[in-house]
Amino acid sequence: MRIALYEPEIAGNVGAVLRLGACLGAAVDLIEPMGFAWDDRRVRRTAMDYIDHVEIARHAGFDAFKASIGSRRLVLFTTKGSGSAYDFVFQPGDVLFFGKESAGVPATIAQACDARVRIPMRPQVRSMNLATSAALALGEALRQTATLPG
Repeated sequence: MRIALYEPEIAGNVGAVLRLGACLGAAVDLIEPMGFAWDDRRVRRTAMDYIDHVEIARHAGFDAFKASIGSRRLVLFTTKGSGSAYDFVFQPGDVLFFGKESAGVPATIAQACDARVRIPMRPQVRSMNLATSAALALGEALRQTATLPG
């Protein structure tokens, strides 16, 4: 299982997702450009020493990322998703894909995904924090595929 972040803008969110990947055994793909310098101290402060326990791949853009994942399914988590992530059937090789904090992903990239799902939430709010969304998504995907660590 992998987590992919499209053009992330907030260093602290990336650090939190790296820590999540380290704890649950998921590699993390970062699709550039990012909204901060990679050596931003906020990434390491949030990820702490967990950053040394996660596989990280950086990609020059979406096309390079897409080529790197081969035939793996790309599952986009979006507020525009048609079905609930809790009704979706995950597979162990899936790549859980999240857009940038301010704008998600462009329509052309959303169309390049194999599935578009949403995390159910109350209608009074717009969206969850990126790291929170990634944690909910990865937890459910690992639970369904019986690949939770420990």
